[in-house]
Amino acid sequence: MISVAHPAPLLLARARLLGRSDLVDVVLREGRIAAIGPAGTLDAALDGAPVERVDLDGRTLMPGLWDAHTHLTQWALARERLDVSAATSAAHAVRLVVERLADRPPRPGTALVGYGFRDGLWPDVPTAALLDAAAGSTPVVLVSGDLHCAWLSTAALAYLGVGDHPTGVLREDEWMPVMGQVDRVADDVADALVTEALAAAASRGVVGVVDLEIADNVAVWRRRAAAAPPLLRIRAGVWEAYLGPVEEERLRTGDPLTPDGLVRQGPFKVVTDGSLNTRTAFCHDPYPGATGEQACGILTVPPDRLVPLLRRATGLGLRVAVHAIGDAANTHALDAFARTGARGSIEHAQLLTPADVRRLAELDVVASVQPEHAMDDRDVADRHWAGRTGRAFPFAALHRAGARLALGSDAPVAPLDPWTAIGAAVVRARDAREPWHPEQSIDLDVALAASVDERALGLAVGGPADLAVLDEDPRARLVRAGDVRGLPVAGTLVAGRWAHRDL
Repeated sequence: MISVAHPAPLLLARARLLGRSDLVDVVLREGRIAAIGPAGTLDAALDGAPVERVDLDGRTLMPGLWDAHTHLTQWALARERLDVSAATSAAHAVRLVVERLADRPPRPGTALVGYGFRDGLWPDVPTAALLDAAAGSTPVVLVSGDLHCAWLSTAALAYLGVGDHPTGVLREDEWMPVMGQVDRVADDVADALVTEALAAAASRGVVGVVDLEIADNVAVWRRRAAAAPPLLRIRAGVWEAYLGPVEEERLRTGDPLTPDGLVRQGPFKVVTDGSLNTRTAFCHDPYPGATGEQACGILTVPPDRLVPLLRRATGLGLRVAVHAIGDAANTHALDAFARTGARGSIEHAQLLTPADVRRLAELDVVASVQPEHAMDDRDVADRHWAGRTGRAFPFAALHRAGARLALGSDAPVAPLDPWTAIGAAVVRARDAREPWHPEQSIDLDVALAASVDERALGLAVGGPADLAVLDEDPRARLVRAGDVRGLPVAGTLVAGRWAHRDL
């Protein structure tokens, strides 16, 4: 094992711990919290060692925040893409494409890539012909906000090797195999963009992310870490297609993938159904007006495949992260957890029956949820899950039942910003709208605890020096402004090193 150099001891002076009014000093040494005491009393704890002193001047100090569900490379690339999330129709999206082509056309040999469209409420139908009329021979790929479909021009169909297609809108199994081919950038370019994205996340108080990118994440993160240690902690998820090397190395969830331990093996990811906006989330009840075998959505991994997959992952020592959005998909996922004894999470858990809310807690399955999706999808849910939205995004019901919550973004589906997720979970509103099903909101302390790694908001001697320095206490911010979105972060420390500093 390569030895890892630690930074010199750091004394954070005159900090105000979350929820406390007194001032304390905190000493960080060798990547951990070495001492906590009243302000001005910890010089003896330094043993004469060289120390950096930083006066926090009464700022709030709390454990650093985690995003429990990201697609990090996609998020990094999306930060460079055309944002079509505001499009209210297919025609509107085409106008945004025309404007972008006139202002900044793609490099020769590449496609114009947009992201964020949600056609569940559009009055018109997206087709390849509409994009062809706007873009001609330039390939245009517009990725939906939920990542489960894409709208392509004819040139883009050829660009991705799809060939003829009746509509140009690829959903689920048509889209997922070619999604990784959209952005043809060199590894060094993608890695640089990821580094920028991590720096932006650090500026929001983030100390770690679970990366569920559809890629060989173990190899990707080892390559990145060999060039430079990542700013944040990374848990690298693994998909079925890349499970072989993980099995050969006998990697278990939590095992270090790099000498410094910043990158660790993450969970095994499997997707069992589609999404709400694409109307492919697998539900007990049909979508309004839908007929045929897919009227209730799509079960992409049925029980006879899911159960063996979870058994295999569990036998390898991997926690599992099972994507399930529709209530029927969640029922099947929980059945598989019960049959296999698998440990891990259901990712999204957007629509649940009351019985499955209780089962999720009883089975000790983590509800890994993305609260901002409720704000993005409230109108789509009101239409396509009409009569069922009282049990959609049921954060309060899950908490009352005793389920463990973990908050995330699913970036690029929502921004990689925990304060956005926390605000959505607590307020259930944005853009000056009335709260949507406020009975399912959770308290701020519950949301904060679901956003830190140890699910504990206090700092303890011996704990990791993964910390966020806030310019305002979140509780005070919520009282003053009615939300915590945009809460300013003065500093972020990962293993005792500054990942972001603005003080």
